[in-house]
Amino acid sequence: MSPLTYSDEFIAGILTSVRTIAMPGASPDPSRTSNSVMAELQDHGYHVLPVNPDAAGSNIHGEKVFSDLHSIAEKFQMVDIFRNSHAAADSVKQAVAEAQNKGISVIWMQLGVRNDEAAKRAEAIGLKVVMDRCPLIEINRLFGGYLPAV
Repeated sequence: MSPLTYSDEFIAGILTSVRTIAMPGASPDPSRTSNSVMAELQDHGYHVLPVNPDAAGSNIHGEKVFSDLHSIAEKFQMVDIFRNSHAAADSVKQAVAEAQNKGISVIWMQLGVRNDEAAKRAEAIGLKVVMDRCPLIEINRLFGGYLPAV
């Protein structure tokens, strides 16, 4: 597998244009990284919609949990995937199917998550894809932790 490289401009452009994020793999368990990342993204002004079929109908950080991307009624620009590389394919498949209807423009796979086939499917319909990166780490690296207002 070739290494993944993204320009700072590409990453910054995504982070400053996206406002609403669906998060497959969000966990209600405070010891899980997805739980703290969701809270911190909210602190940065993002509206985060948690997706977790096992917790559907409950709340995480004040947001209703959805069973899948299809069940989210509102529009969102980014899908931030906190699932393993194999399972990420299903989230990407749902995102590709819902992209036009929901306004999805970005697929973001968290640290350690990479699925090149799924990325190619998303890119084939014009979606931007980032793999094996954490948006919070990128916010801290590019903006010193203070995301500029959009």
